[in-house]
Amino acid sequence: MIGRRLTGIDAARGIALLGMMATHIFSLYNEQTGEPSWTGLVFSGRSSALFAVVAGIGLALLTGGNQPRSGRALSADRRGIAMRALIIALAGLTLGGLDTTIAIILFHYGILFLLALPFVGMRASRLALWAGGWLLLSPAVGYLVRPWIYTAVSPATLGSNISWEAFLEPGTLAADVFFTGFYPVFQWLTYLLIGMLIGRLRLAELTVQVGLVAAGIVAAAGAKFLSYYLLLEQGGMDAILETNSGRIWPVAQMMEVNLAGVEQTGSWWWLAVSGPHSGTPLDLLHTAGTSAAVVGVCLLLTRARPNLLLPLSAAGAMTLTLYTLHVWVMSVTDASPTPPDPVLLFWLSAIAAAGIGIAFSKLGSRGPLEMVTHGASQLVRQGSLTGK
Repeated sequence: MIGRRLTGIDAARGIALLGMMATHIFSLYNEQTGEPSWTGLVFSGRSSALFAVVAGIGLALLTGGNQPRSGRALSADRRGIAMRALIIALAGLTLGGLDTTIAIILFHYGILFLLALPFVGMRASRLALWAGGWLLLSPAVGYLVRPWIYTAVSPATLGSNISWEAFLEPGTLAADVFFTGFYPVFQWLTYLLIGMLIGRLRLAELTVQVGLVAAGIVAAAGAKFLSYYLLLEQGGMDAILETNSGRIWPVAQMMEVNLAGVEQTGSWWWLAVSGPHSGTPLDLLHTAGTSAAVVGVCLLLTRARPNLLLPLSAAGAMTLTLYTLHVWVMSVTDASPTPPDPVLLFWLSAIAAAGIGIAFSKLGSRGPLEMVTHGASQLVRQGSLTGK
């Protein structure tokens, strides 16, 4: 079990937060040429995946690290995680009522925490089997189920963020959350399982940290290489362009940035795509690989000097509060008749996130929403806020 807080994990979470901020603030495509922007190429899909993978690592550390708990202790952990999931989902529902173009992840995040409950007592070997199987099979199941959903559920997607009103359409809500929405949790559970697998390793050891970097790079590069080979050398791209979505959408450009919202039906070759938010095995493998590499690098950099990445780790220790604040700020700027300069807005947001995080860190305090989730989880775990 880890004896002290690994600030490298917090730093990786801080990087995910800043990456998601970048995708929310900057355009993912060049407005003049229509080509993918640098922000779209670098951060789209990878930042949110890193957010989810680190969440899985956090669940593993909460439940014993490399020595998972069992019995009554594990049951208490599960109650605490379920309460965290409820609060995060409620925060997502509240933010869902704001007028913003951001695809808010928090409700899905809460559902993912609940789906992870059966796995939190597993050791690394079993988690490896589940994570590998889920990575390979969940996209295939999604591919088979989506055509039926599009036929049986009307509408098949909410077309907006999830708010309280979404519960008036339970069929659409379920379809959107699990299969057809921006963050289909059926496939995204893969990220939490991989994160939990990473969290079951001895993360303080140098060999593990180097191994995460090496394995992550190999997985990320291998997924892209295999996708390019299947699509360009084996005719997969030609088959995709013959599908209905291939004729409607500029899929070649979208595969580099964001395939969310594209109906990937009509050809099994869609599963050879590795583009962001495609939810295919190669997309999941690539983004999980980049996430593992980032986590490994952050752990290495903070190995001897835990505060080396303090601006990132301090912000990463209170991402629920900072993400919520960011979404609210973006809803205000989106409604402004004269939107601020994106570069200025991003750097102000990044500096504010780091500054707020460092301030709370120096005070030895959690963020406001983190304090609520921790206190509530302790309450259901042990019957009091102090755990006594």
